[in-house]
Amino acid sequence: MLKIENLSVAYQNRLVLDHVSLEITPSAITGIIGPNGAGKSTLFKGILGMVDHQGDSFIDGKRLNQMLEKVSYVEQKADIDPNFPIRVKDCVALGLFDRLAFFSRLKKQDWRKVEEALTQVNLADYAERPINQLSGGQFQRMLIARCLVQEADYIFLDEPFAGIDTVSEETIMKILQELKAKGKTILVIHHDLSKVEAYFDQVLLLNQKVLAFGPAKDVFTPANLSRTYGSSFLVGGGV
Repeated sequence: MLKIENLSVAYQNRLVLDHVSLEITPSAITGIIGPNGAGKSTLFKGILGMVDHQGDSFIDGKRLNQMLEKVSYVEQKADIDPNFPIRVKDCVALGLFDRLAFFSRLKKQDWRKVEEALTQVNLADYAERPINQLSGGQFQRMLIARCLVQEADYIFLDEPFAGIDTVSEETIMKILQELKAKGKTILVIHHDLSKVEAYFDQVLLLNQKVLAFGPAKDVFTPANLSRTYGSSFLVGGGV
C-alpha cells in the first residue's frame, strides 16, 4: 500500500500542496484530477522526493525513498527533449540502468525485455529509429515501454494521454488494465473529464489540498467538481 502523510510543498514561499494525506488502494488505477496549477505534478514529485517537501510517503510501511526499486515514474513528455540523439530501443533500455552494477552492460535478457516492451506498445518496428522520428502518441508509448521494463509495482504517470492519438491512448489504457490485473498500483495525472469514470477505479480531486478522494462513482460528482474547479466546469473534454 502507498501511504502519504501530511505532504506539503512550497515554491518561493508559495504553498503548492497543503498537508495531503492519502492511502492509495493497491491493484487499482487512481486518477489525479484538478485544474492547472493545482499541484498534481508537484504531488508526484513530492511523493518521490524529487522536490523539497514536508511530510512522508510510505510503501508497505517503509519510507518510499527506501523502496525506489518498486517505483516507476513517467514524466510529462513535454519535459523530455525529443531531439536528444538516442534510438527508441536505447531510450527504453534506460529504464534498466539503475538496476545494473556499476560499469555493467546490458545483457541479452535485458535487451529481450526491451524488445518485449516495444512489442507490447506496438513499436517493435521503430526500435532502431531516432526518437525525434516518432509522433506524439508513439513517443508516449515509448515512455510507457521504458516503464514496463522496470517491472515496478507502483507506477506514476504524469499526463500520459495529453496530445496523443486515439490509437495510442487505447493502447496505453489496455496496458494499464493488464498491469492492474497483475497487481500493480497505478497513479495517473489526467485532464480529460469525459473519460474519468471509464478509466479510473478511484479518483483524487486536488486543488492545493485534497478536496475529495474515493471510488470514481462516488467522487466524480458535479458538486465535487465545482469545489475543485470553481463554479464553471466542462464535463466534456477537460477544463
